[in-house]
Amino acid sequence: MINIHDKTLQDLEFYTVLQQVSEYCVTALGKNEVLNISPYKLKEALVTELNCTNEFLSSYYNDNRIPNHGFEPITKELKLLKIENTYLEVFSLKKIVSISLTTNEIVNYLKKFEEYYPSLNSYASNIQVTKTIIEKIDANIDRFGDIKNDASVLLKELRKSINAIKGKINQSFATALNTYHNLDYLDDIRESVVDNKRVLAVKAMYRRKIKGAIMGGSKTGSIVYIEPEATLQHSRELNNLEYEEQEEIIRILKELTNFIRPFLSLLESYQTFLTNIDVIAAKAKYAQSINAILPEITEERNLYFRDAFHPLLYLTNLEAGKETFPQTIALQQNTRIIVISGPNAGGKSITLKTIGLLQVMLQSGLLIPVHERSKACLFDRILSDIGDNQSIENHLSTYSYRLKQMNYFLKKCNNKTLFLIDEFGTGSDPELGGALAETFLEVFYEREAFGIITTHYSNLKLLANELPFMQNANMLFDERTLEPMFKLALGQAGSSFTFEVAQKNGIPYSLINKSKKKIERSKVRFDATISKLQKERSKLEKTERSLKVNEQKKLEEADKLEEINAKIQLKLESYQELYDSNQRLIYLGNKINNISEKYFENKHKKELIAEFLKIVEVENSKRKKVSIKQKKVIKANQQQTKQEVEKKVAVIRKKKKAAKKKAIETPKPKPILKIGDRVRMEDGRAIGSIDKLEKNKAIVNYGMFTTNVSVDLLELVETLKK
Repeated sequence: MINIHDKTLQDLEFYTVLQQVSEYCVTALGKNEVLNISPYKLKEALVTELNCTNEFLSSYYNDNRIPNHGFEPITKELKLLKIENTYLEVFSLKKIVSISLTTNEIVNYLKKFEEYYPSLNSYASNIQVTKTIIEKIDANIDRFGDIKNDASVLLKELRKSINAIKGKINQSFATALNTYHNLDYLDDIRESVVDNKRVLAVKAMYRRKIKGAIMGGSKTGSIVYIEPEATLQHSRELNNLEYEEQEEIIRILKELTNFIRPFLSLLESYQTFLTNIDVIAAKAKYAQSINAILPEITEERNLYFRDAFHPLLYLTNLEAGKETFPQTIALQQNTRIIVISGPNAGGKSITLKTIGLLQVMLQSGLLIPVHERSKACLFDRILSDIGDNQSIENHLSTYSYRLKQMNYFLKKCNNKTLFLIDEFGTGSDPELGGALAETFLEVFYEREAFGIITTHYSNLKLLANELPFMQNANMLFDERTLEPMFKLALGQAGSSFTFEVAQKNGIPYSLINKSKKKIERSKVRFDATISKLQKERSKLEKTERSLKVNEQKKLEEADKLEEINAKIQLKLESYQELYDSNQRLIYLGNKINNISEKYFENKHKKELIAEFLKIVEVENSKRKKVSIKQKKVIKANQQQTKQEVEKKVAVIRKKKKAAKKKAIETPKPKPILKIGDRVRMEDGRAIGSIDKLEKNKAIVNYGMFTTNVSVDLLELVETLKK
């Protein structure tokens, strides 16, 4: 039986999470249910709820979206149905139709897509689907919310009579209106409406001239509103008929209510079902907002949260545009208790709260923001002691309160417990409080409880090193800046960086040095050693991350090269086939050419035909028998390969042509020529030396002769060496 105390839920800010989840509900009943969520007592019910939420979440990512589940509560209607001789109004009956239609639609939908939503369908299969209520109400009430004329024979007759009387009233009123208008007894507005009745707007001076009932007058008193005597009799008859109509409507509503009353428990199940669906949908939407998943629930005592985010911190940072650092932590049989140490403001408490809150959320049927390869087990109890718990009401100091908490822990702690203690042992003399905390921790250890604690006490760090199933951990700090990295590192205790942080915050070195002399040397050396080890660990972490990035890049490059190599190999095979085919055709062409030359010389047709047939038979003996379809495929492949080769050749030629054109368009800058330089004509081979330069002309000596050439037509071969 799972039992998690309300104090733990408050410490871990679980109710804040519920408030955020409730905002995704579409009904008031659903919101109220979410705010009352607590950890499940039974594992079977918890697993079902988690699976349902996970399936609903999956509906947001596939094409099979679950129909809308919104509904108007029928709580008041259900209460009235329990009271005999009461009846439901039309709008209440319409609400019952709506909730029945919505329930039927969702239940039928989940049955249709059982493969996608097995857990939701299993839950919905307990809900009875019936159209009886819907058909009965729809037969008597139209879509506008009015009782239909044919709901009963009497109602039909009454409404027929009412319409006839209304016709007579209008006719008699119109006659009176015309008569008195012609007599100029009426005001310019002629008529008005009072108490939903048409009345004549009579000038006050003529009110005694008109027979009828005075219904009122204008504010100024210049107009008197009179219902003509001719319509009074019909109006009385209309009132009687409308009263009878209302009585008949009430009778029909009572009849409908009595028909629905036996379905009371079914309607209650409908409302409960849709409320639960609203809760599940809200959980799924919240899970979507924090990238939550359902981790593997294991029977073994093994908790492994990889890349776990604190949901409240994640959403706050997301809104502020800040980064949230995930944590990875593992609790199992050989590492049951983790002791987290290190300086303040490094994230120890947040890490502890993250693990505790995610475990409570999971055991309350909520998905959690962790990596998909995470694992979780279920605990019967989760005990917590987090924050300053000084009690003014009970006149208890922080330490007294914590001792009461430890006493409670000692009573309840066993091998199915997860305990979370922040700043373990604080509130008293460091040596005495540390010793007592160490004793408590040993008891928890002996009882095989799982737990996470944060501390600054060296004796607890040493204890974690000495005991085989306990492990130290620390929050990494940058070794140069002493800024927190908000990353948990398992396997090593953390230094509190007491003096380093003090120096960083401007405390004079002389005071820090004086403080160091006041404490035991061994303590300083121990803390310094831890600090050094932590710095080394930080460097190793950075190196490891860098190596992982490089390894990933190399793997990606290797995959790309492998893919390119496969493509090249395929192309080479295609080119080889094309080359072999072309070589064979060239060989055949040469043979036919030789036969043709021979025939050209001797004109022996028989010899020509014999030689040609011999070639054909030899070639056919090499061929395999293939179908016409296969021939077409082979020919198409060859044609495709040939086209690809031609395309590549065309591209290469185009590139070469463009490069050549570019070289022509952008000539190299002409060198400055001097007497004695060895030169040659452009596009020429003979090399000579310059004997003389005049203006833009040069006399070039080729040994056997000299020539006068324009400097622009010369290319420098070798400059004169001085």
